[in-house]
Amino acid sequence: MTRDEGFMREALAEAEAAAARGEVPVGAVAVAGDVIIARAGNRVEAALDASCHAEIEVLRQCAAVRGDWRMEDVEIFVTKEPCAMCAGAMVNARVRRVVFGLPDPRSGCCGSALDVTGFPGMLWQVEAVGGVLAEESRRIMQDFFRQVRERRSKPERPERI
Repeated sequence: MTRDEGFMREALAEAEAAAARGEVPVGAVAVAGDVIIARAGNRVEAALDASCHAEIEVLRQCAAVRGDWRMEDVEIFVTKEPCAMCAGAMVNARVRRVVFGLPDPRSGCCGSALDVTGFPGMLWQVEAVGGVLAEESRRIMQDFFRQVRERRSKPERPERI
């Protein structure tokens, strides 16, 4: 197992925990050197806040742990390619590198739909590496949404008195 795969497995564990809480299963870890300094999963439903994506949560934790918003030596490992909000936050936080699992051709912003992390007009570019344990990330996502569809398709039965 490579270093990237090892940290991605930690992010996958966060995604599984998010799914168990009823959140879209995206997980992330922040790494400085070879140490995980923050970990998070999506909390959008629990917080009723669209900005509580796993990547934003892990950036907030990382800043709190370090006492600084600058993250030039930090790598973020996340199970799904970040959206525009999350990719932009990584650029603004000056994250060194983002490693993601599942590419998102529709709304991924680390090179798939857009390239926010590598846009030359920005003051900072984030190195982006995709496809690490992509199939594992895909499986978690597909399983979660299959369960959501199954719950929605089952008619509710009235309670018996």
